[in-house]
Amino acid sequence: MKTNKSVIIWLLSGCVLIFIMVVVGGITRLTNSGLSMTDWHLITDTLPPLTEAKWQEAFNQYKQFPEYKLINVHNDFTLSDYKFIYFWEWFHRFIGRAIGMVFIIPFIYFLIRKKLDNSTIKKCVILLGLGGLQGFFGWFMVKSGLIDNPDVSHFRLALHLTTAFITFAYTFWVALDLIYPIKRNVEKSLRTIARYALFFLLLQIIYGGFVAGLNAGLIHNHWPLMSDGQFIHDSVFLEQDSLLLSFTEGKSGVQFVHRTLAYVVVAFILFLYFKSKSFNLDYNQKKGIQTLVFLVFVQFALGVFTLLYGVPLWLGLIHQINAFFLLSAMTYSLHRLSK
Repeated sequence: MKTNKSVIIWLLSGCVLIFIMVVVGGITRLTNSGLSMTDWHLITDTLPPLTEAKWQEAFNQYKQFPEYKLINVHNDFTLSDYKFIYFWEWFHRFIGRAIGMVFIIPFIYFLIRKKLDNSTIKKCVILLGLGGLQGFFGWFMVKSGLIDNPDVSHFRLALHLTTAFITFAYTFWVALDLIYPIKRNVEKSLRTIARYALFFLLLQIIYGGFVAGLNAGLIHNHWPLMSDGQFIHDSVFLEQDSLLLSFTEGKSGVQFVHRTLAYVVVAFILFLYFKSKSFNLDYNQKKGIQTLVFLVFVQFALGVFTLLYGVPLWLGLIHQINAFFLLSAMTYSLHRLSK
């Protein structure tokens, strides 16, 4: 670990920046700020407008797009309001640029200084590819809300969000490979359960993106049952022409899947916890699984309260932040059970 200390710090710093970016992305989404910047330039919009004339020019450009024409024109929307939503989208993109610099410049430095072995170099190239893909998906998402519909595609939002989570998890995994270089015997049955738990957690994150993109958390604000005391509400079957569409594009259907997947994720993590009692695990493995159990129950409770209170900004944000912590614990636990 001492040999790779600087590389480990670099990778963990990248994890922190990705975490901050997703938090700011959550604020951007919850404040409806994501469509405030109607164009994308790699260099020229690095800084926000610096004069009132430039602000007015940006505001006038924003007025040409559906979000203003169909929604904000009726809300007495002022230049001051525009500056608020512009800030969050600009800050989100600014952090994205910072992440690119933090990954690329040290990577080149470490290559020149020969601090990376061939395996780590390959993993870092994958990380750089994921970062570039994430930037593309971000603009691909925003573009969907600038044509006719003043809201982004929930599919593209989920793609953008999930890619960020996967990039974070993979960066963390590469750092863990360097922190724990010594291979151990693998408990294959526990590893298999942990892999299933990770799969359903990622599926749940995807559906979290669907819920956010469709504003599906603003309906059926009841628990443990949906509206009218129904486990699966009648509206699930009425919104779309097929069950597949209902469960991927209908607000009620998407919320139902998200609610139900929460139980599945909890069940797999509890199964992992109780199954692990039969094995002689080391300290790190035990603590990883214990943390995982704690965080999944916190996440479940946050999801329930976020739903019951109609997705207030602060609670929706905490729910998303804890999802990051949960994915971190899941990644750590799987790594310790795999290597």
